[in-house]
Amino acid sequence: MTTQQLEQRRHIDTVLNVAGDIAPADWPTGMELIGRSWKRCIEEYGLDPARPRSARIVTQQTLREHQDSVDEFLNVARAGVEQLYGAIAKLGYVLLLTDHRGITVQYLGDNRYDRLLRKAGLYLGADWSEQYAGTCAVGTCIQEQQALTCHRVDHFDATHINLTCTSAPIRDPAGNLLAVLDISALDSPHARSSQNFALHLTQLYARMIEDAYFLRRYRHQMIFRCDTSREFVQVNGQYLFAISEEGEIEATNSAARGVMAKPQASADGPSNVTTVFECDLQDIWSIPYDHDDQVKAFRHAASGETVFAALIQPRHRNAVSVSAVSRATEESVPELDALAADDPVMRRTLGLAKRLRNRDVGLLILGETGTGKEVLARAVHETSRRARHAFVAVNCAAIPESLIESELFGYAPGAFTGARARGMRGLIQQADGGTLFLDEIGDMPLPLQTRLLRVLAEGEILPVGADSPVKVNCRVIAATHQNLEQRIERGDFRADLFYRLNGATLRLPSLQQRADRQHVIQRVLARLVDQGQLPAVRLRADAMSALLAYHWPGNIRQLVNALTFAEATCDNGEITVNDLPEECLRDKSSAGSSVDSAGPGVDSPLRAALQAADWNISEVAREYRVSRPTIYRWMQQQGIVQPRYAGK
Repeated sequence: MTTQQLEQRRHIDTVLNVAGDIAPADWPTGMELIGRSWKRCIEEYGLDPARPRSARIVTQQTLREHQDSVDEFLNVARAGVEQLYGAIAKLGYVLLLTDHRGITVQYLGDNRYDRLLRKAGLYLGADWSEQYAGTCAVGTCIQEQQALTCHRVDHFDATHINLTCTSAPIRDPAGNLLAVLDISALDSPHARSSQNFALHLTQLYARMIEDAYFLRRYRHQMIFRCDTSREFVQVNGQYLFAISEEGEIEATNSAARGVMAKPQASADGPSNVTTVFECDLQDIWSIPYDHDDQVKAFRHAASGETVFAALIQPRHRNAVSVSAVSRATEESVPELDALAADDPVMRRTLGLAKRLRNRDVGLLILGETGTGKEVLARAVHETSRRARHAFVAVNCAAIPESLIESELFGYAPGAFTGARARGMRGLIQQADGGTLFLDEIGDMPLPLQTRLLRVLAEGEILPVGADSPVKVNCRVIAATHQNLEQRIERGDFRADLFYRLNGATLRLPSLQQRADRQHVIQRVLARLVDQGQLPAVRLRADAMSALLAYHWPGNIRQLVNALTFAEATCDNGEITVNDLPEECLRDKSSAGSSVDSAGPGVDSPLRAALQAADWNISEVAREYRVSRPTIYRWMQQQGIVQPRYAGK
């Protein structure tokens, strides 16, 4: 027997053993899919691996019928098919596009090998259904409904064991199999891993063709297109939803169906895009108008993941209907609008703040330390009818427990030793007519919680040492980073006070969670400059990239400190990545790892290097291959003081 015949004989024995549940000792792991197919071929189709079948090419009439049934799809797919073939032709691959029954309705290959390709079935009109051809990439893809590579001895037919074939399914907007995209070669390296890239490439083009067909089918419909990347959503957004003017989801592509499957809104899954992404319909219709790039951030209801969306609008009408545009119009409140760009959580929070700013319901602001709870509370006050009266902020965690009662409620003349002769109006009374902001309310002692509850319930206070109460009319906004419900369970916080304060909850995401981090960074820097805390300065792109990549455990408060530090160390009014604090740099320079983190020792040449560079910090930083802030830190640790006459 020839070597090829011996190899085919061994393959036939392996197929029969695996199909009979007797896998050889060297049977590779992860081959269950191939094993299932071999078993189907023998038990369901009656195929015999020892009796190879010649390639089946259907007649021209039959081929025409199959092509006509997918005519619109073929017109859409042609560009993608030709583009993919252009990328693989020089590697020895041919390209097959089959219908859902496995008949090749489009084919691209090298006509120099026409006879060999036709004999192998890599040809127009070839039937690659599993029922006829046995285990193969196209037929098994149809049966298993997933992308796969059928590499050499994975094939059922022993005459196919030199082939390598990779296929990916293409589905219609209803999720049904529409076609299979396949790239195959007559010969290939023996290692299955040699086809890993072929699998990724085939899946990529299958998705592109599927999405192009989706957009063609729903060209008269509004398309809500989203992706995890803001930069790519317009050109390669992976999730496609065809929606009505009421937001009803009428069709989705495969990726979007995966997203739809996660929320458990009903037995059939959610039917409205606002349910999938926890938003209002006006948020959808305002996408083309809210931002210059016509992209807006949303948050997936089930996973909490931020996605970025664009609208693909029907060509036969102007954008959206007049009624939809009117629904998208929201009251503009500049002081509140400036606090965020398009972060979904912030958009919802600010929308609620706008609606409630003139209502006398208690507001509870929840968020990590440094997320801007007082900034939000002050903006609510300044945009309300109480704006002409005082905004009084009280940090309940900062006032000593022995003084907090008198600070909040004030005291009568001579109430205690050391008291002012005329007494003192407490912070609550100072907020009369305006807003009282109680920050870190979770740290308020229990006895004072009882007195505060009385103020909220009765609208009056009793100063320390006073005989009669004083009427007050102030709105209370409370804030905390703590979980008050857990503190209630532990007995550290009164439940009745919690419900009195919590007329509505405004949630602030951490800086790391915000989809509009770039807007926040730019706004904070502009505010520092406008308030005179920093001179005019700009952020270079590399600095912005580093700031966007950092995780910000201290939130906006830490951002303020980082920008202040960076301005102090930058040159020529431009902050670069080398001016940022060390902790803000995502990737530490491995080249500088030979220098201890505490810097060169006392006897090191650091001072000499500074003097040689005429105290040019940037030059010394380049020499040590560390950032400028690191050089400043080393100087501070070693007591090195830069002469006044020297430059940076």
